[in-house]
Amino acid sequence: MTDSLNKIPVEVALYESSEKIYPRETKGRFQRWRMLCVYMLLGLYYALPWVQWGDRQAILFDLPARKFHIFFLTFWPQDFIFLTLLLIMAGLLLFFATALAGRVWCGYACPQTVWTEAFIWMERWVEGTRAQQMKLTAAPWSFTKVRKRVTKQFLWLTFSLFTGLTFVGYFQPISQLFVDFFSWELTGWGLFWVLFYGFATYGNAGFMREQVCKYMCPYARFQSAMFDADTLIVAYDADRGEPRARGSRRKDESSENKGDCIECGICVQVCPTGIDIRDGLQYECIACAACIDGCDEVMDKVGLPRGLIKYSTDALDKGSEKTLLQTLIRPRVIIYSILLSVIAIGFVTALSMRGNFLVDVLRDRNAFYRYSEQGEIQNTYQIRIMNKSQTTQLYMLDMRGLEGATAVWTKSSEPGVSREVGAGEIGEFSITVSLPETADYKRSQTIELLFSETVGDNVDTIVEPARFWGPRDVSR
Repeated sequence: MTDSLNKIPVEVALYESSEKIYPRETKGRFQRWRMLCVYMLLGLYYALPWVQWGDRQAILFDLPARKFHIFFLTFWPQDFIFLTLLLIMAGLLLFFATALAGRVWCGYACPQTVWTEAFIWMERWVEGTRAQQMKLTAAPWSFTKVRKRVTKQFLWLTFSLFTGLTFVGYFQPISQLFVDFFSWELTGWGLFWVLFYGFATYGNAGFMREQVCKYMCPYARFQSAMFDADTLIVAYDADRGEPRARGSRRKDESSENKGDCIECGICVQVCPTGIDIRDGLQYECIACAACIDGCDEVMDKVGLPRGLIKYSTDALDKGSEKTLLQTLIRPRVIIYSILLSVIAIGFVTALSMRGNFLVDVLRDRNAFYRYSEQGEIQNTYQIRIMNKSQTTQLYMLDMRGLEGATAVWTKSSEPGVSREVGAGEIGEFSITVSLPETADYKRSQTIELLFSETVGDNVDTIVEPARFWGPRDVSR
């Protein structure tokens, strides 16, 4: 770019490379809740694939077999409606949480936050505190620096690889996956996905960290559309804290123009995204409340009341007479609650009414009809029975809609014979519908095939319509 007046070239940086953030460790009630969330979520992620349910993995998304096992439930592609409802509920829950408490999801439960915390723990364990890490970065290369950096990278890469293996373990049996991986027998695609998700974990949580939250995550961009004046946010009490004073100004008893903020900078040092909360609400804030715990700790040391930085709302900061509870219970939150409740009830109801099996009927198109040796008119149908239960089932066949006709499984001469389908399997059969030539019939008419399954004292029946064809040159 050139200055239009002086004709002097001016260099403009379109992107400013950020310096690495070394978040300072802090303790407090909100950080205890965050650590509990991290422990629980990481524990569930790494432990669940190893839980067995009968003779299979409790949670297994078997893509080649198109079966998705979640404990005692088995879902098929035909159960897509349940996934749709789950995604709708997840979206509404995110809107509800944001309207209620801002980016609390980001600060406590987002996978990016959870894994970043794990990587930060390993970094602190190897390189020490924030000051020690910064000192190590600024120091010239030495044996100690190389040893610590190599150790840290080894831990990060090992943890990332373990994360990738665990993720793939949700899609294929994890015990065999680990055996194949460490015996160098893993397939090419299996190895690719393990390395892909391992690299993604290392890149996002170890290398980019807060850059993902600030620049890559779309949630940071559209969250403002879900905020209002009553949304709970992390806020700095400027009326109480300003003007800031530190050192000799604070010790000067004659100086009355001073606020409670001692300008220690702890709130900036503990922030995982490196912002200064005293500048007001910013989209980079992930509502982790580390600045609240850090500031409360400083207030305790200097003998001032806590709450200089706290969870509050914009309306309360501007002098609203509402209580905190009144600001939280408002029309937007109530509407989200009602929608979530209705969809959740619908999901549970649909799941409880979900049948134990599905049936697909496909008419044999090689011939509209044929004559049997006994002179009967016969139609043949291909049947696929999907057993969605966890036990082997027997299925009975019947029909209605055509007087005098009988339906039997192919290679079975008598009605009433059942067919067996294993747990979570698809059985493929054929059936034959026979009608005496002397019976009344039309050229083409609809019949109903009935498939029944007995579960305990209950009998579940699925009725599937089909077309029965007869000869054209007959008058009735």
